Amino acid sequence: MEFLSVIDLPNFADPQIWISLLTLTFLEIVLGVDNIIFISIISDKLPKEKQRFARNLGLAFAMIFRVALLLMINWIIGLKEAVITLPWFNEPGSELPLSLSWKDIILLAGGIFLIGKSTFEIHGKMQGHDDAPKPKSGASTLMAMVVFQIILIDMVFSLDSILTAIGLVDSVLLMIIAVIISIGIMMAFAGPISAIINKYPSLQMLALSFLVVIGVMLVAEGIHQHVSKNIIYSCLAFSLVVEMLNIKFRNNQKKKYLKLNPDLNKDLSIKEENE
Repeated sequence: MEFLSVIDLPNFADPQIWISLLTLTFLEIVLGVDNIIFISIISDKLPKEKQRFARNLGLAFAMIFRVALLLMINWIIGLKEAVITLPWFNEPGSELPLSLSWKDIILLAGGIFLIGKSTFEIHGKMQGHDDAPKPKSGASTLMAMVVFQIILIDMVFSLDSILTAIGLVDSVLLMIIAVIISIGIMMAFAGPISAIINKYPSLQMLALSFLVVIGVMLVAEGIHQHVSKNIIYSCLAFSLVVEMLNIKFRNNQKKKYLKLNPDLNKDLSIKEENE
């Protein structure tokens, strides 16, 4: 495949260009789901008034990273060249020693970070650490930590997203337009998605478990073990549907219980008003 040119202007009169743009935009949104989930969970540690700012900042960094990587397309393609060989491991389905490129190393590091961070968050929720009120003091330090973690994972997800896009279209400008549109859409829906995830603890656990799976997938990709993303996203969609049915069932049961206990319903209403 020839190196892509940044200055090539696509022929927007060609319907195929618009089909490619819509397809790539949709793909960027799908690939950005895990990014939104991570940003939503990590920004929940901040005071409520700062959460939207952290989400938008995280997605803005994601857009900046993607556009910057696209403008350095030749360098990105060069990341696939081997820089280190591990003689005690073999390439999948081969007797040759495992060779890692910078892309593989970045995916490995990002995957390990995602597994560790998500596991730590799951442990914290199981121990009830998240029930503590969010501190007002030291908010700037907490914001800096959250932003740093968002930037770190943005770098990994951006690299994976751009490498996927390169295989679909030949125009860098078209990729940049798709990235900007997809990030704009994600910014618009990040708030509602974050509110839903953080409202239901079971959805939080499902989202964190999904991030663990994504981390494992990144590690597998880093050692050249291909894992179908279609299977992973299909499993997530199925799990999400089941969990939404569970939430609906629990809400119906709660309504029935409150209907049978009107005094309890009144107490809960007073409590919600005070909050």
